[in-house]
Amino acid sequence: MSSEGIPEISGIRTRVMVFVLHKLFAFTRGMTLGVRAACFDSEGRVFLVRHSYVPGWYMPGGGVERGETAGAALVKELREEGNLDIQGEPELFGIYQNRNASKRDHVVFYRVNVTQVAPRAPDREIAESGFFSLDALPQDVTGATLRRLKELSGAAPKAEHW
Repeated sequence: MSSEGIPEISGIRTRVMVFVLHKLFAFTRGMTLGVRAACFDSEGRVFLVRHSYVPGWYMPGGGVERGETAGAALVKELREEGNLDIQGEPELFGIYQNRNASKRDHVVFYRVNVTQVAPRAPDREIAESGFFSLDALPQDVTGATLRRLKELSGAAPKAEHW
């Protein structure tokens, strides 16, 4: 390609219109956004966490804050929940509506290769965490976690809902 294309938002008129529309959308189409990741180590094991405040084992993740990109939120959440460093480029696997949380919640789901820089000690948020072989997952893995792992392996088609 010989051109970089045109700017998406330029000029005062466009900037004002985008500003006004985004303020309107916050009230009429507001949504929440989170990230989660299937994190695999060099042995092919998946990293899971058990929170102190909800039952079950989950893939690590959390909310995307205002002004934060999904990629930055992913790096932050993997570091906080598992002392995990991403190796290579995260693979965006899908974007899901999480109707269980609310009609306006969405999850950006990644597949990543990771290394753990130090074991994750339990605290008030994370009761337990660890790497598990796909054929030896903990008993109380959440349904959404199992569905995503089946989708990743090709054993199930991708869904639109978390």
